[in-house]
Amino acid sequence: MAGEGDSEPGKSFKLLGFLDVQNVPCARDSVLYGSLGSLVMGLGHFLATSRVRRSCDVAVGGFISTMLGYWFYCRYTLAHQRIQQRMLKEGMRNRALFEGSYLDPEKKQTGSERSDS
Repeated sequence: MAGEGDSEPGKSFKLLGFLDVQNVPCARDSVLYGSLGSLVMGLGHFLATSRVRRSCDVAVGGFISTMLGYWFYCRYTLAHQRIQQRMLKEGMRNRALFEGSYLDPEKKQTGSERSDS
């Protein structure tokens, strides 16, 4: 059974067995910001109240809320960027397609060009 639990350099890390942190966009940053939010909220609550059990509960809630909050923000931003890239790609394709033709918006037509056709 050697190598069954070993992690290879090219193998991805799966959080909770299903979230592939290396290949899923925004997953790594969400987990990192979630753990930072957990630390800040749990420690802050402990310093304010000195209640250990409640501070642990606040830390878990802070982890979940910070992770999900950043996850949705990051995925929204990623989707917005992909839409902009798709529009830019299509615009570049249309420019190459129409460049030099009568449909080219940058080409200024004069009266002599119109009468020749």
